[in-house]
Amino acid sequence: MTKINIGDNAFILPEPLGIVGTHYEGRPNFMALAWMTRVNYQPCLMAIAVNKNHATSLGIAETGEYSINIPHEGMHRETDVMGLLSGKQVDKSTFFDIHYGELENAPLIKECPLSMEFKVVKTVEMDTNTIFIGELRGAWTEERFLTDGFPDIEKVKPIMLSMPDNHYWAVGRKIGRAWHDGKELKDRVKTGR
Repeated sequence: MTKINIGDNAFILPEPLGIVGTHYEGRPNFMALAWMTRVNYQPCLMAIAVNKNHATSLGIAETGEYSINIPHEGMHRETDVMGLLSGKQVDKSTFFDIHYGELENAPLIKECPLSMEFKVVKTVEMDTNTIFIGELRGAWTEERFLTDGFPDIEKVKPIMLSMPDNHYWAVGRKIGRAWHDGKELKDRVKTGR
């Protein structure tokens, strides 16, 4: 098979979709966001990349706090509208039932099966985006979303985003176990020693 170059606008498939929360002009504000990832084990640090001109970016820069709320697949319309409306023009805090954990400027969404609050420890300025790296200060869920004390993907039912075709997806089926299923292939690797 011949590989073809499809250009310079590629994305990792799929991307988890979240709703980032912060305070903007003294009120809770939310934004749909897929550009987020864990970047350190201990302490738990997660990074988000937000356009510098968005109200969310301005709010995080001012408060130094943000939340990542993981919506369930039934919330795709509410999540989508968080990316269609600007917090500079409308008050998006009325869309959700909000609560707070340890941080006063990281609003959490009760409807979301998992919500996490972060304190910014570092920012990285890019051409169009600011990357905010935050330390996890609290992760909030309910017992019904856990299995053996951990969030269960089949119970949380997160939304995935594919880009650049811009579609929302539900999580499919489990196909294996990480750090386990490849063990039988380890003897195929030749060491250089």
